Amino acid sequence: MSNRYVPGATPLYEPEFAADPHAAYARLRARHGAVAPVEVAPGVGAHLVLDYRAAWEILTDQDGHWSKDPRPWEASLPSTPEAHGVLGMIGYRPNALFTDGEVHDRFRQAVSDCFRMIQPHRLRATVTEIADDLVREFAAEGRADLVGQYARPLMARVINRLYGRSDASGRDLDRILTTLSNAVGADAVAANEEFGRYMNELITAKYESPGDDLPSWFIGHPAQLAPEEVVQHVVLTLGAGNEPSANLISNTTARMLTDERYYSSLTDGALSTREALAEVLRTDPSMANYGPYFATRPVHFHGTWIQPAELVLVSYAGAGSDPTGLPAHADERSDGGAHLGFGAGEHRCPAADPALLIAATAIDRLLTLLPGLELAVPFDELTWRPGPFHRALAALPVTFRPVRPDQPGVTPWTNSKPSLSTL
Repeated sequence: MSNRYVPGATPLYEPEFAADPHAAYARLRARHGAVAPVEVAPGVGAHLVLDYRAAWEILTDQDGHWSKDPRPWEASLPSTPEAHGVLGMIGYRPNALFTDGEVHDRFRQAVSDCFRMIQPHRLRATVTEIADDLVREFAAEGRADLVGQYARPLMARVINRLYGRSDASGRDLDRILTTLSNAVGADAVAANEEFGRYMNELITAKYESPGDDLPSWFIGHPAQLAPEEVVQHVVLTLGAGNEPSANLISNTTARMLTDERYYSSLTDGALSTREALAEVLRTDPSMANYGPYFATRPVHFHGTWIQPAELVLVSYAGAGSDPTGLPAHADERSDGGAHLGFGAGEHRCPAADPALLIAATAIDRLLTLLPGLELAVPFDELTWRPGPFHRALAALPVTFRPVRPDQPGVTPWTNSKPSLSTL
């Protein structure tokens, strides 16, 4: 395949795919089996792994059959803005996501150690504070867009706190990351350059004046990361934390407000927010098609020949909804069964626990503060943002009974005292 156009390849970047990806996964699985030809940008082909067992084989490979280094693939990209727009998401960076072996182990240790320094009780308090602050802005209106007015700004502020920055800083961060995730043409190329400038300014400031924050912990870690490696790990944690977590919050909230098992639980406690998160991570994860891999040698993989310079993407959503490949009893478990929403194996997301804590806290706070919360439109009328990698709502319009500062009970004004500014 390399990066040449493959007749019949399904484009993952068009609105038609975003509107109903599970129908597309079913068609691809019926036509091609475990591995299907797709396009992630015009003229940029990829193999999409749709089968749970095949995905698990790649993610947990211990024999060196698969590499995370995209540089051979990059060399085969066509020289078009559309193709190079994908590099913001898959282009090589010296960090734990795009390296193998001892280099990866060194990077992974630094990331894992630094995330363990985040104290859960302080993170929960910070998310609660930010959530209350955001809800106060629209509580009296009785309606809101929980993507634009809540999930996305909440994650931008949480990330800024993790980086030791004020809520007012990084005003364009969410816009930059959204454009990168969409991975479309010249806009994505420009966003990638702007992202690099943002990160270099941040890291320069942390070298000059380190603090109690994630970038400073990377700088001081015993792995002795070089300045460029520090930059790229902050890039990694920011890109992996902001967009996917915001989508996880909005996707799960939408599910809870429309699925009777969760909707009724708002009063009777039948199923929890954590169970809703697990189900969304299985069937509609924030990063639906990602986990880039590259064969280290030509391989006949589940019926498809794959060459070393060809992009292989794991469809976490496709694998999670595979009707035949899931582990036994996965569909019967109330927690959503086994999911690959955070990956698996040595490249599994090291920040899964903080991400779940943030999402659960943000959603529970919404359900606590907004009485009568419900979707303003039917679920099937919600619009999903196009893009090859993510599963992201363009908006989540809701209605609720207006809340004002002078009313009794728990309100966004009840606990308005700021928490500690660092995590």
